[in-house]
Amino acid sequence: MKIVIAPDSFKGSLSAWQASVAIEQGIKKVLPKADTHLIPVGDGGEGTMNSLVLATSGKKVEFSVTGPLHAPVKAEYGILGDQKTCVIEMASASGLCLIPSEQRDPMITTTYGTGELIKKALDDGCRRIILAVGGSATNDGGIGMLQALGMKLLDAEGNPVGLGARELQRIAEINDCDFDPRVSDTKFVIASDVQNPLIGPHGSSYVFGPQKGATPETVEILDTYLTGWANLVESKTGVRLHDKPGAGAAGGIGGAFQAFFPAVTRRGIDIVIEYTKLGERLAGADLVFTGEGQIDFQTASGKTPMGVAQEAQKYGIPVFVLAGSIGKGIDTLYQYGINSIHSIVSAPISLQEAMEKGAELLTSSAEQVLRAYLASVSPVETKK
Repeated sequence: MKIVIAPDSFKGSLSAWQASVAIEQGIKKVLPKADTHLIPVGDGGEGTMNSLVLATSGKKVEFSVTGPLHAPVKAEYGILGDQKTCVIEMASASGLCLIPSEQRDPMITTTYGTGELIKKALDDGCRRIILAVGGSATNDGGIGMLQALGMKLLDAEGNPVGLGARELQRIAEINDCDFDPRVSDTKFVIASDVQNPLIGPHGSSYVFGPQKGATPETVEILDTYLTGWANLVESKTGVRLHDKPGAGAAGGIGGAFQAFFPAVTRRGIDIVIEYTKLGERLAGADLVFTGEGQIDFQTASGKTPMGVAQEAQKYGIPVFVLAGSIGKGIDTLYQYGINSIHSIVSAPISLQEAMEKGAELLTSSAEQVLRAYLASVSPVETKK
């Protein structure tokens, strides 16, 4: 029996690879000779880089950059096997994961470090850059990234402004004379499922600002600042970011890419499916196991289980999803090729304990799900 194992990471507990191994162990308890294929995946957030580096026999590069709170942090990016494509997870340089919850403040956090990673990738000769924008701590409209790449953002007196969203209000001129010329010769692919505009009630500040530490009052101020920035960008480039879908991704960095870069936006899971050759590796499979830390109605927006299931559906392969927790709205997911969804937690347990025992719980769940499946099929199928 050929079984494809393609989960995302279980955040705070297991990487996508560790989750794959844990699921395989459960399968082997039932079918020791099963032909298992481990394909750890990501959907544009944490784990995307590792998935693509592993799939293409690439390498990771560590580099010191300016973190979201302006202090140096160690970040990394991946160079894929072709030696020309770079994968950057924005969270590595400008992510919420780098800031204690009590220090989160989207007024001061910056995307400068993300720009430094892009510059280093250009220095390394990469001319195709995939940027996974999930998990950002920023709301600066991408100005930090632009500044790191040589864009001069000047105040009314012609002086460069500082870093962070609070500096947006001071910008009076966008001067691109020293903007890195290599940008125009590079293809940028933005891995994002976010369709929010830059400003307004469905924009970056109102929808994502609170999780980055913004109070209701701060949200209104940030939206005003971004409105002024959008006006300047439109005057400079003719691109209207105000209500442009996707411009609000990652605190507005999506808009910066739309206005100043030769960039396209794709679902993160689609990029991973392409580079891991998931479709080819599903051929002839009997079952697919996938999963993530939490599954709910948001999974339908393009997260790993849905993307994997949609691909498996093309081949008519049953798909089982294992999740740390199950939220509301999962009924909508079955139309995408998911056959059943299972929580790996079978008894009352604290979140901390569940995360510590993630591998053990995942192995046990995979074993039980496979046993139940085999009991429902014919003896001939069971012997595969």
